[in-house]
Amino acid sequence: MGADIFAGETQRSVDRTRRWFFGVGAALAMLGFIASANLMLAAIAAIYIVAAAMFAGGLLMFLHGFGMRHWDWAIPWVLCGVLYAGAAIAILYYPLRAANYLALGFAVLFAAVIAALAQRAHGRGGLLVSGLFSIAAAFLIGAGWPGDAIWVLGVIVAVDLLIQGAMLMLISLTLRPLR
Repeated sequence: MGADIFAGETQRSVDRTRRWFFGVGAALAMLGFIASANLMLAAIAAIYIVAAAMFAGGLLMFLHGFGMRHWDWAIPWVLCGVLYAGAAIAILYYPLRAANYLALGFAVLFAAVIAALAQRAHGRGGLLVSGLFSIAAAFLIGAGWPGDAIWVLGVIVAVDLLIQGAMLMLISLTLRPLR
């Protein structure tokens, strides 16, 4: 059951792709281990990345608004761009407060996911167990908010990097040589 996504490719190309997948996966896993060593730094870095993405998005919305032909369409784009950029600047000035609200958002998201899944969980034991863990996570995040917000975000970033890295390394191991 080799990966047939490389039909028509040379063996060198497949080997190079395998090495890239494994190398990038190992790098992401290493970053996950580093992030797990300092959860606060990982959370703050994630907040700054979110702020930078929001600022770039706000700038693009603002510029898109001026590219519109009619002002009745342009005004909402320009205003949304200004709001996005303003929110990004606020995040940069108050990263700890932003981390608190982001952690609270995760708690609400976990609770919402379990509420949605509970309606369809009839007869699905694995889904029920997953839902119970989501409720526990939502409760723990919400109960410790705002004091636990930083380490919760750090754990989420670290675990995400570890899982992404492991997934890429496993994909590289499943790619078969051409025959």
